[in-house]
Amino acid sequence: MIATPNNASPARGSELEGKLTLYFKLRMILDKVVRYGVAFGGIGIILAITGIFAFLLVEVFPIFQAARITEQAHYQVPGLPQTPTIHLAIEEQNEVALRVAANGSLTFFDTHSGKLIKSVQLQIPRGAHIVTFANANAKRATFALGLDRGQVLLVRHDYLSTYQDSKRTITPSVIFPYGEKPVVVDPRGKPLNRLAMQENDDSVTLAAATGDQRLLLVSITKQKSFLSEAVTFERNSVTLPYPTAEVTQLLIDKDQRQLYIASRNGNLSVYDISDKAQPRLLQHLSVTHGATNLTSLATLTGGISLLVGSSDGYVSQWALVRDENNNEQLVKYRDFEPLPKAIVQIVPELNRKGFIAIDEGGSAGIYHTTAERTLVRQAIASKALQRIGLSPRANSMVVLDETNTLSFWQIHNPHPELSWSALWQKVWYESYPEPRYQWQSSSASDDFEPKFSLTPLSFGTLKAAFYAILIAVPLSIMAAIFTAQFMSPRMRRTVKPSIEIMAALPTVILGFLAGLWLAPMMEKNLLAIILLFVVMPFGVVFTAYAWHRLPAKVRFGVAEGWEGALLIPAILMVGWLVFVISPYLELWFFHGNLVEWLGNPNKGGWLQGWRIDYDQRNAMVVGIAMGVAVVPIIFSIAEDALFAVPKHLINGSLALGATPWQTLVRVVILTASPGIFSAVMIGLGRAVGETMIVLMATGNTPVMDPSIFQGMRTLSANIAVEMPEAEVASTHFRVLFLAAIVLFIFTFVVNTLAEVIRQRLRHKYSSL
Repeated sequence: MIATPNNASPARGSELEGKLTLYFKLRMILDKVVRYGVAFGGIGIILAITGIFAFLLVEVFPIFQAARITEQAHYQVPGLPQTPTIHLAIEEQNEVALRVAANGSLTFFDTHSGKLIKSVQLQIPRGAHIVTFANANAKRATFALGLDRGQVLLVRHDYLSTYQDSKRTITPSVIFPYGEKPVVVDPRGKPLNRLAMQENDDSVTLAAATGDQRLLLVSITKQKSFLSEAVTFERNSVTLPYPTAEVTQLLIDKDQRQLYIASRNGNLSVYDISDKAQPRLLQHLSVTHGATNLTSLATLTGGISLLVGSSDGYVSQWALVRDENNNEQLVKYRDFEPLPKAIVQIVPELNRKGFIAIDEGGSAGIYHTTAERTLVRQAIASKALQRIGLSPRANSMVVLDETNTLSFWQIHNPHPELSWSALWQKVWYESYPEPRYQWQSSSASDDFEPKFSLTPLSFGTLKAAFYAILIAVPLSIMAAIFTAQFMSPRMRRTVKPSIEIMAALPTVILGFLAGLWLAPMMEKNLLAIILLFVVMPFGVVFTAYAWHRLPAKVRFGVAEGWEGALLIPAILMVGWLVFVISPYLELWFFHGNLVEWLGNPNKGGWLQGWRIDYDQRNAMVVGIAMGVAVVPIIFSIAEDALFAVPKHLINGSLALGATPWQTLVRVVILTASPGIFSAVMIGLGRAVGETMIVLMATGNTPVMDPSIFQGMRTLSANIAVEMPEAEVASTHFRVLFLAAIVLFIFTFVVNTLAEVIRQRLRHKYSSL
């Protein structure tokens, strides 16, 4: 009850009491609304962040699922099962498979039931027999049948898909790209015991080992008349030296540039056949170890790498690499987890750097070379396996065992390219002289080996953040100290909002200015920029010293807290002098161009032999541009923390005889250290997650070079650049989401660490 004045009526007192009661009720309601609103907002932010993280995990989770194969059907070989099978293949839709028999019959059958769809008997010359087979290992599905009369029949199988009432019908056909008559490889008519072939639109290259131990290299080129459009074939042949051991494997790479000749004992000869008229021996080496025999040979998709299967169940990858003399040498890259028995056949995937190997014990293994992964390794038959046919999409296969039983398998293997080593460790990529970290997600070629290392992107993220913090922290912290402790209140009311409003400047504008103006200007005036970092601190110190040497009458003429304004003309003067003098210094000491001088290893002096390449859009540009974006955040938080230090602590320190500087170092900074540290860590988190500045102000090259004169590519910039072009649900697409998770973890760890340290600092200095 509120006391009513003597001269006030009871009714007036009751009215006033009612208004106050209503006011307190409204205030309590407002307090509850605000309290629950803040709590709801905080919980909402946590739920939103959790939801974002969960969404990223859902998109990334499929890449961690293990590959698997499941049997869909098994049946007896259609057609003539007693005739040996020399080749199996599947068309792209996994509905029709092809069996090539040793008598020249081509049988097309349903993969799920084994039902015969079509049978074609090739016209083999009377009395001739098929003695060897070679597959082009190319997308045009061409193979060659070697005859015992020194001839080769080239055949291609094709499939036409038609739709009626939404039902798909696949019709197989047989094409003879070089005529229905066999091509003569050996004019002597000797049997072709071993055969290799490759073709393109205009030519085919054949290599054959004859029964009388000769090696023949034959190239056939199509010639099309401009007048009649008639097609003729030009044949060129050359004989190669026959190895000391019997030739058991012949192989030609996809581009018809290399010929591999192998013997059972593991000896391998590599020929350069770019010039078909003059083949050149590149190397002769052994590709097996110990007493093991070479049992299978295949080229990985793209034709760069060679896969060697041996009798001990191992498969190894070899590739041609140029040495320091620019000579090509076949080098062993890696071994894969072995199968229990001798390798029978190696079948590479058509569009990826993976392959399937089968052994004579009934086991199969699915591998990926870049990821160095064994995806599947299991027994799929109780009998020895003889042949395997792999779908062009590598999602199904037909397998033949020694009992003439065919089995059809479904393969689930959507993301074989990824492994811990492929993402975070050095990988020896094809044609590279040594293992390295590399990000290169796409290329114009379908045979491209994707490189998904996140290490250079993470390195670039930390590098950009480091140089940005290196520039931003000293400027912002020192500015915050001066503004909070030494600047006059009136000047502070002008300076602090001016710096804070810089945070509203769009980063795309900063990136635009950094890329199109700052980067070229810095390249042109590199020496001046470097000198500014060295000369400017001395210029400021000298100006302060000169100011204190002036008469007291002059110094006291400037109001306390306004001395900082006098530095503005001094800074401008020092900057102007540096830019005026630097061209002369560059001419005297660096031959007129510092950038070219750094890139010359014969520059002389203590840098003799060192070459420092300069990229126009480099870490220095990013550091300055991103530093400008980070400075307002660090400055604002740090300045608030410094200004909030209780005045009685400062006054008590000064009263005890401490100087303002001693008070600042031993009282103010220690008390405000939790806030200062939080400011730095929040600025670091901002720098780690920055996108537009690093996107526009760097070369976006994923290199791991700590040099301040080299660019980088960050995780955020990489996501911004490549996400619009990534195929949905592809490996590339999911790796970009994985990069987002890595970036998320970076910022989460930084913020968590900042909060933990802030709380410890707060507890430690709470007694001050």
